[in-house]
Amino acid sequence: MPELNLIQHHPAEGPGAIAEWAKLRGITLKVFRADLGQLPSVSAGPVILLGGPYESNAGPEWLENERQWLAASLDQGAAVFAICLGAQLLALSLGGKVRRMADMETGWTNVTFANGETLKVLEWHEDAIDLPPGAQLLASSEACEQQMYRVGPTRVGLQFHPEWDAESVVMLNQHFGEESPLPRDQDDSAAHAAVFEWLRGALDGWWADSSTQR
Repeated sequence: MPELNLIQHHPAEGPGAIAEWAKLRGITLKVFRADLGQLPSVSAGPVILLGGPYESNAGPEWLENERQWLAASLDQGAAVFAICLGAQLLALSLGGKVRRMADMETGWTNVTFANGETLKVLEWHEDAIDLPPGAQLLASSEACEQQMYRVGPTRVGLQFHPEWDAESVVMLNQHFGEESPLPRDQDDSAAHAAVFEWLRGALDGWWADSSTQR
C-alpha cells in the first residue's frame, strides 16, 4: 500500500476529508504533528501540508524547523500539496511573499477557477500570498486573488480549506469557541459533498503527477 506524508500544525486541524480520499485510493496517510516537533526525513517523497493559526513569516520555533525541512525537501524535488498556512510556507520557500490582508476572509466563500468554474469553499485567513516566480494562478475570490496556484506540475498551494468536512467544522468550533467564524447548526451537506468531489479530483491529479517522481 503506498504511503503519503501529511504535516499537521494544530490539534483541531486534522486531515479531514483528505483521510477519506486516501482511504478510497488505498493510500496510507502518515501524519506528522509539526507543532509537536514531528517531521519526516528530508526526501523527494510527496507530502501534504495542512493549515494552522500561525504566521508563516514568523511563528514559533518549530515552524522555523519546518521551513528548513520544507526547503530541503523541495531541493530534493518533493511534490507538495499545501493548504492555507501550508500554501504560504510553500510560497515563501519558492520565492514568494506573504502579507496581511485588510480584512479577514471567513466562512463559505465563492472561488472562481481559471476555467470559469466556481465552487463554494470554507475560508479562515487574514494573510494573502504574493505568488513566487513562475507560479500559475489557478483560482481567485472577490476578497483574495491568490486562492490557488501551481509551480510546475507537482507543487500546488490552496488558500481555502477543501479538507474541512462537517466533522472538521464541529471540531474547530468546539476548540476555538466564539473566536471561530465558521458556520454552526446548519445543514451544509450538499456544499461539503461538492467540495469533496472537487478535492478528490484535485488530489487524484496531483498524486498521478507526483508518481513520476516516486
